[in-house]
Amino acid sequence: MNVADKIVQILEEEGINTVFGIPGEQIMPLYKSLSTSNIEHVLTRHEQAAAHAADGFTRSSGKVGVCIATASPGALNFTMALATAYKDNVPILVLTGDNELQYRGSDHFQTLPQVEIFKNITRASYNPLNGTEAMYVLRAAIYELKTMPKGPIHINLSKDVLLEEDFNDFDLCYLCEDDMSNISRAQELIDSSERPLFILGAGAISQRQNIEMIAEKYQIPVTTTFHAKGIISEYDDLNLGLVGIRATPRAKYAFENADCIMALGIKASERTLPEIPQNLIHVNLNKDVLIGDYPIHGKVEDFLLEIDFKNVSWLDEILKIDNAIEIEGLDDDLAPQSAIKRILEKFPENITASDAGSHTTWTTLLKKSQKPGQLLFSGGLAPMGYGLPAAIGAAKATGEKVIVINGDGDFQMNLQELATLKQNNLDVIIFILNNSEYGIIRQWQEDFYDMEPYQIALQNPDFVKLASSYSIDAVRVDNLEDLEYLLESDLKGPLVVEVVVRSENIPLPKK
Repeated sequence: MNVADKIVQILEEEGINTVFGIPGEQIMPLYKSLSTSNIEHVLTRHEQAAAHAADGFTRSSGKVGVCIATASPGALNFTMALATAYKDNVPILVLTGDNELQYRGSDHFQTLPQVEIFKNITRASYNPLNGTEAMYVLRAAIYELKTMPKGPIHINLSKDVLLEEDFNDFDLCYLCEDDMSNISRAQELIDSSERPLFILGAGAISQRQNIEMIAEKYQIPVTTTFHAKGIISEYDDLNLGLVGIRATPRAKYAFENADCIMALGIKASERTLPEIPQNLIHVNLNKDVLIGDYPIHGKVEDFLLEIDFKNVSWLDEILKIDNAIEIEGLDDDLAPQSAIKRILEKFPENITASDAGSHTTWTTLLKKSQKPGQLLFSGGLAPMGYGLPAAIGAAKATGEKVIVINGDGDFQMNLQELATLKQNNLDVIIFILNNSEYGIIRQWQEDFYDMEPYQIALQNPDFVKLASSYSIDAVRVDNLEDLEYLLESDLKGPLVVEVVVRSENIPLPKK
């Protein structure tokens, strides 16, 4: 057994049954081992898509997504998607091949300092120099991805290391170095509080049942970040909705009037907390993101076990506020928001993958999630081209129907993954909102730079013919009536629906 064989064996032992990637010369030993394993390999058409698919796999299921690429040309295609996962703290395992160790630091064909390149867009980037080191970092990486999910972990594997047969394996026992020293101070704040509020981030998803029980028992209202939507059903009165720049009226009121804010597993970006409240208890595994006067470096689970809560009575006060978000044009023909509203009404319980651009604003405002992972989008970095490959990953992870809401510009960033979609015959329905422009860029040009639209017009292909060339069913609608008629059908993917829409500005956040 060589190192490549052992890596695949460990992946199988850890319950990893799906990986995404493209084979190549330097990673070939690993692919030889995969070819005789029980792990399903999903062949994407671009490495960026493989990493986005691993990202969508993880976000939709909570399981560890894995992506694989060969040396420099393949590995460097990961960078956009890894940066996306890094910004959103998505735990995926990234395996790249490399030339033999003797060529490290040289100008040899396809040799670049991959670890140095990746270290700024991953939580850790390892470069094992022998088989024993490879075993150690692999087991450490999988442990951290499962127990301390803070982002992607990269392991760079030289071809000669993969072929090594003389190595030792490890039985790791890791301890998380927590700092719970502020628990007593946090307890004092909670004890004195009459208006407590939970802000829940993706780091709290694993504790959703405990949090729901506590919130229900003590009537503590909940708000969420984008990536924790549905941690408590958004149809439940306890869930006030999004906090931050896209806050619902109830969430905004609760945030401004709470006397104790318990932020659990949130990154606390400027999109969530434009200002840092003095009464903030911030719990996170990643000590680098902790803010406020009551920082607690540790697991949300441990915080919930340590803290005593009490009944409060301000939820009825909050519920008196109308929580409807005013969105104009929801019944206008050819308005993107009206199309998105009807798509989401047709598929309320399905995983929805969005992308980057104006359509993402409408989607995040209109989508209600009943559980985590029902809305996938590239929040912190927001690259175009995320939606389709992420949906492929989600469909593979869950076996469910997945909906993609794309702009015409986004879709063309990774449209080659229609081939992956067809090859795997996944139940993914792609709605392309075609306004023949980079709409949000046009809005910035007009509203903030007082300029005429410049280099934003798109001369698009015929999306129906394009999908058909991949042997995927496709249809075009150019009015609301036809869209509503289509949505009455029992739609099944792979399917592409081009929805012709008008140019429309998004509602900008109000301070």
